[in-house]
Amino acid sequence: MTSKQKVAVSRAHHSKPAYSATRDVLIRCGMELLTEQGFSATGLDAVLKRATVPKGSFYYYFESKDAFGAAVMDAYDDYFKRKLDRWLLDEKRAPLDRLADFIADASRGMRKHRFTRGCLVGNLSQELGVLPSEFRERLDSILLGWQARVAHCLRAAQNEGSISAAQDPDQLAEFFWIAWEGAVLRARLVQSERPLITFIAAFLSGLSERANAAPAHRSGFVELSHGTEE
Repeated sequence: MTSKQKVAVSRAHHSKPAYSATRDVLIRCGMELLTEQGFSATGLDAVLKRATVPKGSFYYYFESKDAFGAAVMDAYDDYFKRKLDRWLLDEKRAPLDRLADFIADASRGMRKHRFTRGCLVGNLSQELGVLPSEFRERLDSILLGWQARVAHCLRAAQNEGSISAAQDPDQLAEFFWIAWEGAVLRARLVQSERPLITFIAAFLSGLSERANAAPAHRSGFVELSHGTEE
């Protein structure tokens, strides 16, 4: 390898992380803005201002705002699946407690951001009439992936006897996400985690075979329900 070739390889090696970092910053800022105000209300200038990235750099990575939105959705899905796995695969906790732990963590996150941020998938689902047609299938696919994780957790609860064998974990998981999106929307409206607490308490009570079993899965919300909002 000649000296010039070595220099070229070295430059390529050192420039690649910078490119990757710029794209990551754009994606992160996109997630922040889309969870706050949705896709239609988020202009490219707002993304560039928050990311402190020039417009030329944006178009180096994304050919359009639609392509950027799709990449943001994929990144949000990856982030959220990691969050779900962290809580729902915790075998040190009973399966239904894992669901309560996930909601408690989400409640803390919403309170941390003063209820300005919702669910990116929920936000975009409310804008389908003005979004690219391919977004619909992508959003549905994301939700199905989340449902599969909750269904897996509910099957574990069924195996240990916390849920009746007559109940369908897949159907319950679908209901979980339908109700979750509504609870997040209401929490933003009233600026309180109370709708999330109400949602998970009702969901777990409905699953319990014994009426007195549900409170055991609500203890994670005692601190939140009496806490002071940040």
